[in-house]
Amino acid sequence: MNRPAFAIWVTGLPASGKSTIVRALRPQLESLGLTVEVLESDEVRRLLTPEPTYSPLERDLFYRALAVLGAKLVAHGVTVIFDATATKRAYRDFARGLIPHFVEVAVECPLDVCMQRDYKGTYQKGRRGESSTVPGLHDPYEPPLHPDVTIDTTVVATDIAAQTILDALRAQALF
Repeated sequence: MNRPAFAIWVTGLPASGKSTIVRALRPQLESLGLTVEVLESDEVRRLLTPEPTYSPLERDLFYRALAVLGAKLVAHGVTVIFDATATKRAYRDFARGLIPHFVEVAVECPLDVCMQRDYKGTYQKGRRGESSTVPGLHDPYEPPLHPDVTIDTTVVATDIAAQTILDALRAQALF
């Protein structure tokens, strides 16, 4: 049976473990014969806004564009994984409205743990005053109210997190 493509939005604070989970999830989905594209916000942002300001207007436009890109890929049979904080629920809700088969994954991790894990230096720049738009530090982050999957990366190992997402997808008969 040929099933429709779907999208997974993995959201959480910077350095919460989103990308680590996505790196474990993608090959598992591909092993099921799915064509998978990861839309990682930093990579896409470099194309759309090479010198980002992270202003509210720029973020609104960026996340709308990201959602539309994802919806186009899904419409062509590609499974999409959004690896993006998307600080506002409205960004993720917009994508959900565009994509019929949409799964939202909330990656939970306390801010202090994210700051310890911060290999990109995002929080350090925020603390030094080099950035005033760091989610969770300066800008509010709106976690999902009713995510399809919730993963606390302080207690759940990466492989278990990926399996939990696969189990949720299977339960929704998405593959």
